[in-house]
Amino acid sequence: MPRKHPKSFARPLQAVEPPRDVEVLIGAVSVTALVMVLGALSESPVWLLGLLVFLPGAASALCTVRQTKFVSAWTALVVIVTMLVRHGDGRPWLDRILMMLLTLALGAASVYACHRRIRREHETLRLRSTAAAMQRHILRPLPILTDDVLVDGAYEPVQEDRLIGGDIYDVVVSPWGTRVLIGDVQGKGLPAVGAAFAVVGAFRATAHREPTLTALADALDASVVRHNSYAAQTGDDERFVTVLIINIDSHEEVQVINCGHILPQLLHDATVTTPAVASGVPLGLAELAAEPATVDWFAFPTGATLLLTTDGLTETRAADGTFYPLVERLTMRTDLSPTDLPRALYDDARAFAGEGGQHDDVAVLAVRRSPYR
Repeated sequence: MPRKHPKSFARPLQAVEPPRDVEVLIGAVSVTALVMVLGALSESPVWLLGLLVFLPGAASALCTVRQTKFVSAWTALVVIVTMLVRHGDGRPWLDRILMMLLTLALGAASVYACHRRIRREHETLRLRSTAAAMQRHILRPLPILTDDVLVDGAYEPVQEDRLIGGDIYDVVVSPWGTRVLIGDVQGKGLPAVGAAFAVVGAFRATAHREPTLTALADALDASVVRHNSYAAQTGDDERFVTVLIINIDSHEEVQVINCGHILPQLLHDATVTTPAVASGVPLGLAELAAEPATVDWFAFPTGATLLLTTDGLTETRAADGTFYPLVERLTMRTDLSPTDLPRALYDDARAFAGEGGQHDDVAVLAVRRSPYR
């Protein structure tokens, strides 16, 4: 049986689809007809300057360069022909020439603006493609299947144009069992993402080497301290990272070490319980702790599901300031599979927040013991 079934959770990367040529033609002709009717009713060519010249500007924001060139040429042709035909309306030729020159200038400016917009869109697409590649290398696609567990989940940055946020997770198969990490970096922006990369990299480098979770947590703390040292040299803010590390092997009880993170939820026999796990200080702040991090144990029976999440889910707020009731909503969904549960909770939290609510980056993992153990 394969150990992993990759499934990308990134949004498809594609440029905005421009309108079809026939749609551009119909739109240009329709607006021209409307402007001509208004010009005839008002007996003033000002309508042409006041309305028709907006066509190239609208095309530059929505259409391709070729379509914008067509709209600009069409507009210039209509304005020039109209100015020449309406030679008997008493308007000076200087006004006519200025109007025609202005139309040509606006058309040229619209084509140039369209060139710039298309270039920026392509650059943005390349950057997002790079971010997607980074995501595939830093955050492993879900679901992940090991000899001990099946891990599935949902990962959603709060900003839709940012593929990687401050929430992190990873799964490593070690000689001592499957080790699962979920964490949340304090702060936002690229510095927070840098701290997230530091923790994930350290976890992958040491999870299969350190026999104890305390040694693993110490290694992760040291990685955040090093990152903060580099950040201070460049003038960036220092960060701390809350993490939850779980070691799952063939025994019914699992080991867990909590560095200031959200407590896990255990789903078993249609009930939801919160394991008693002590909370230590976040990574990067170990020197301030009075005592070192300790390992706790709790039962994780066959058929049970362990839900791990970041505070982006638990601190989701409705418009009236009410926090998302995770345990209550989780109790209503104990029958869902590990594949469906994370997405169902995420969608429910989004609906709970509504338009006026608050939400943050969200990572939700559902860990189910493998029935083959």
